[in-house]
Amino acid sequence: MPALNPAYADVLELLTIVPDGDEAAVAAVRARDSQLTKPAGSLGQLETLVEFLARWQGRAKPRLDNPMVTIFAGNHGVTDQGVSAFPREVTAQMVANFTNGGAAISQICALHEINLRVFELALELPTGDITQEAALDDRMCAATIAYGMEAIAGKPDLICIGEMGIGNTTVAAAIFAALYGGTGADWVGRGTGIDDAGLTRKADAVDRALALHKDELDHPLAILARLGGREIAAMLGALLAARHQKVPVIVDGFVATSAAAIAHAINPAAIDHCLFAHISAESGHVRALAAMGQKGLLDLGMRLGEGSGAALAAVLAKTALHLHNNMATFESAEVSGKAS
Repeated sequence: MPALNPAYADVLELLTIVPDGDEAAVAAVRARDSQLTKPAGSLGQLETLVEFLARWQGRAKPRLDNPMVTIFAGNHGVTDQGVSAFPREVTAQMVANFTNGGAAISQICALHEINLRVFELALELPTGDITQEAALDDRMCAATIAYGMEAIAGKPDLICIGEMGIGNTTVAAAIFAALYGGTGADWVGRGTGIDDAGLTRKADAVDRALALHKDELDHPLAILARLGGREIAAMLGALLAARHQKVPVIVDGFVATSAAAIAHAINPAAIDHCLFAHISAESGHVRALAAMGQKGLLDLGMRLGEGSGAALAAVLAKTALHLHNNMATFESAEVSGKAS
């Protein structure tokens, strides 16, 4: 087995030594919640969402003054294998659509006052075709993880990670297969809407990639480099930096979850500050979440990507925090509390 490239030393340290959440902040949130004019626990997951924000922001009074959706966009050489319904030129075209306000994620963010940032990752230079070569060399993979850490430079108080990249459901399926076992057919879905023949090509591409790289898939970061993509590496960097800077994370769907899966495979505690937004219609997503002991907050049959599910989860978080901060207490509303 080859030794892990020392280029990953800093990444491994940051994934291994992660700060804990603030349980005193959670206790303060629960104390206020117990005084609000409602039966205890009656808002269900809206209450735990506020606790989640408090724990990972380290604030007794959490805030969402600067929530942010970050979209990482990359291109993939494996599209040469006919695994997508769209050509990879669509990646750059959709990035322009994001910034021009025409995409679903643009409209969600505009309506709900969520900041949107898009990171283009060398779109003119697709990763290696994973059926023939590594997606990235180790140094480039490590550098891209580091680049993704810059996503929190704007000091968001919540970050949603999403992606855009024609062909990236194929590489995400390959990552899940390498981490959790199974064949391409076990993990691939229809992605952007491929037909039956395309689905067969997609599963075959994953199987060929797994066979080609089987002797080098001995570490999660090696799996990321051999089978992944720039946007997946950058999302890993974003969630890693967020943990160390006390920023809670909402992870979008199938592809974004593959970045979290790499972190979880190294240190399960490294994703404790992550909430998984929804259950994607991509067939392997619920299996991947189960492998990590996670559940999606929403189940809307979505498979759009581009951070759309994460943004909707952020809307719920904003709603939950607004209720927590603005509902009357039993005392202020002069409402009798629960009989003793």
